[in-house]
Amino acid sequence: MDLLHNLALGFSIALTPFNVLMAMVGVTMGTLIGALPGVGPASGVALLLPLTFGMSPTSGIIMLSALYAGSMYGGTITSVLINTPGESASVVTCLDGHQMALRGRAGPALGMAAIGSFLAGSVGVVLLMGMAPLLARWALSFGPPETFALMLLGLTTVTGLTGDHAVKGYISMVLGLMLSMIGIDIVSGDARYTAGLPDMLDGVDFLPVAIGLFGMGEVLVGAEQATRAEILHGRYGLRDVLPSAADWVRSRLAIVRGTIIGFLVGVLPGAGPTIASFLAYTVEKKLSRHPEEFGQGAIEGVAAPESANNAGSAGALVPMLTLGIPGSATTAVMMGGLMMWGLRPGPLLFEKNPDFVWGLIASLYLANVMLLVLNVAFIPVFVRALRVPYGILMPLIIVFCVTGAYSLNNRVWDVGQMLVFGVLGYAMKKLDYSPAALTLALVLGPLAERALRQSLIISDVGILILLQRPIAATLTALALAAVAVPVARAVWRVTVRRPAAA
Repeated sequence: MDLLHNLALGFSIALTPFNVLMAMVGVTMGTLIGALPGVGPASGVALLLPLTFGMSPTSGIIMLSALYAGSMYGGTITSVLINTPGESASVVTCLDGHQMALRGRAGPALGMAAIGSFLAGSVGVVLLMGMAPLLARWALSFGPPETFALMLLGLTTVTGLTGDHAVKGYISMVLGLMLSMIGIDIVSGDARYTAGLPDMLDGVDFLPVAIGLFGMGEVLVGAEQATRAEILHGRYGLRDVLPSAADWVRSRLAIVRGTIIGFLVGVLPGAGPTIASFLAYTVEKKLSRHPEEFGQGAIEGVAAPESANNAGSAGALVPMLTLGIPGSATTAVMMGGLMMWGLRPGPLLFEKNPDFVWGLIASLYLANVMLLVLNVAFIPVFVRALRVPYGILMPLIIVFCVTGAYSLNNRVWDVGQMLVFGVLGYAMKKLDYSPAALTLALVLGPLAERALRQSLIISDVGILILLQRPIAATLTALALAAVAVPVARAVWRVTVRRPAAA
């Protein structure tokens, strides 16, 4: 009864006219910000945070949380339509979402992303409401060894992003890890691999790399092929662009698994929706009956990561609200806003400020409904944008990529990085190397290094600390199995099947 009473209190606050307006402003601005490469949810929340200072804390956090949810979907639009991720959690959506667009199925891809995001976001809010204290205690058991083991597991599942070219996938991953080491050493503070360039002290930023590899690389490949006939014709009514019954049959379990993975990973401090989307995609490909279709336009390849990143955004609020520990970069900015409003996130927040907490939870339900209606209604408009001749669309994409890279830090240096990685992305596509594996390693590399260095500092037995702690040992065993199983299969094919065939 207390839960129902608290939820009723939350909806009585969230459904006031001003708070409904703030939720609508948040989801609209979030969708636009998510679709702009280089901005992303963390930057969007930081930019709009000053606008909330004249509001009540509840109205302010409603707008910011709605913006956070909206930006998770906004990045999907450009990922599907022009293969340019609006933010890091949408990178893996490019793999199958854009291939669906090239086959004339951009509408079903966007529809599945919107509806899957709504379902996952709604379930995430339910879990946030009912399991926050329990999950927060579980997240506290993740120290540096467990975090490194989780990052290691994420890196070793790179074969799920590479199709039949596992060796090339690992080469791409190693290149990403090498790039992630450029900059300032996190322990000694020394510069490393910077070639004496001051701009390299900050390291290689993720978004210019992702925009270059996927967006600019796609432009170069498209300019060479100069054909998109499949997406220039056909009907574009709402009924024509929504997922079919067959799509739902194929995607139903992907949405469930993506939601669970996304929320659990999102709860872990520092993990966030990006890692959740990569893990969900990899798991879905491993469990699929037709893994060869992934990377070629499989609808599950859109449903799983989009469900994961939206559930992950809800999960990231758990440690922020219950422990005062931000679960992602975006929630770190939001937590700063809470403290400026005089609220202290932590175990007592639910008791001392129930109107704030439950108003926020109810507004997340409201924001998910608004996002579903808004984005499904505009899918035909998004898809019609692809009818622009590619000779006109290509320079627009280039402008989009340059603007996105520059807007990250307002530096021409980032534009240069984007162009360099655009050429690299073109070469990787031509040679069947995996841009996704490189970007995954670039995301996980700094997190894994920090966790490993911290683990070794607190350890008396060196790297064996990974085997002394149950959670870390389990994750490490899974990571080793992820490498050993494909190798064993390859050896078996060479030593057993080929002699038998001869």
